[in-house]
Amino acid sequence: MFVTTLKSTPKEDISIQIQLDNHSDSYICDCGDASLYSIKEYQNAKVIFISHTHIDHFINLDQFIRHQLGTKKRVIICGPKGIQHHVHSKIMAYHWNLIEEGAILYEIREIIDEHHINTYEIAPRDWQLKAISTINSGIVYQEDRFKVTYTILDHKLSSIAYAFKEKDTVSIHLDRTPFKGGSWIKALKTAFLENNRDLSIHIGTEVFLAHELFYLLEIKKGDSLGIIMDHAAIVANHQKILDTFSNFNHVLIECYYKNEDKESAITNFHSYAEQSGIIMNKAKVHKATPIHFSRKYRSEDIEEIIQEFETAFKSVL
Repeated sequence: MFVTTLKSTPKEDISIQIQLDNHSDSYICDCGDASLYSIKEYQNAKVIFISHTHIDHFINLDQFIRHQLGTKKRVIICGPKGIQHHVHSKIMAYHWNLIEEGAILYEIREIIDEHHINTYEIAPRDWQLKAISTINSGIVYQEDRFKVTYTILDHKLSSIAYAFKEKDTVSIHLDRTPFKGGSWIKALKTAFLENNRDLSIHIGTEVFLAHELFYLLEIKKGDSLGIIMDHAAIVANHQKILDTFSNFNHVLIECYYKNEDKESAITNFHSYAEQSGIIMNKAKVHKATPIHFSRKYRSEDIEEIIQEFETAFKSVL
């Protein structure tokens, strides 16, 4: 299960921390000005996902770099075309004569298009940007429990929306059988996942065909989480959102403007409350959260945006 925490206040920029339940590692979506991070949380960031490099989404990367120095970790930074140069330029703005080799290593994943990702490495002391390989896939990151895919939205530049999908898991109901736990459980789960119905499962002195025990198993659907940052409220973007995030458990989506400021949204390639709510409704997401409001708004304006979003999201289309 994904646990999301907004680390920026409504009057700051935007930064979201994502964690798996019962894990200390975190996954960051955008690095805008955000005052709610602790030093330990900066250090625990395992992967940083950047939607685009406008200042309100990228300015705080410096703090992650500052607090990760000396951890000797490999930290992955994912972002749109050219992200490697933006990261490199930030780093080269400082002197590093007191930093030892091996203090940190950044792997940068540059999303070229829907199926190609270039990878680079950069590390002290020379901080030279080194091209490593190309990933011919739409999966920008994965580990044992989940993977992250993406779609590229139009914000008058490429703005990456990220889709986190947890793998399905198989649980067993031992209360349905007199048998005790043991290595047979792993063998049975593997047979189930591989559809190996006739595998012999040994439980004590007894032997069963795997399919005879499948009634003990239950599939638990993995969690799904979407992060949709800045995007124009246009048909092409909305179709990509539908294609990528339909039926997700939870999606956080940009709502930069109030409905009455729709023209400003159109001019500046942003979304606004009603349109963000409508597309979440059409996508049939279980839970939708409006995020990232213009800093010109007061608290009561933000409450109005949230209400406009909720009205559209819950409306019958």
